Amino acid sequence: MNSVVLSEKISEILLDKKANDVDLIKIENLTILADYFVLCTGTSTTHIKTLADEVIEKLKEEGIECHHIEGYESSKWILLDYSSVIVHIFHEEERKYYNLERLWSDGIITRK
Repeated sequence: MNSVVLSEKISEILLDKKANDVDLIKIENLTILADYFVLCTGTSTTHIKTLADEVIEKLKEEGIECHHIEGYESSKWILLDYSSVIVHIFHEEERKYYNLERLWSDGIITRK
């Protein structure tokens, strides 16, 4: 699955689970880290874990494995690494503090 389709699929999964402020940032021309970041905000640590679990489960059903997970225990900022797409699931305070949209403002940002 290419990075455009994967980022859209992840966005749909997050929106279906009521994630807030879902943004896609196209960064493929800015870094070798990934082609896209998918950012969203959860309403609680339980919601944040649920969002991460849903992305992992739904993509696994399609044969797509997550290569790396960070922050699952604290559930304030969970990162899911799918190589060409990196998912950032934030608690509201962490999202405001780290402000990845500003940091990656040279990328193309799409609000879902």
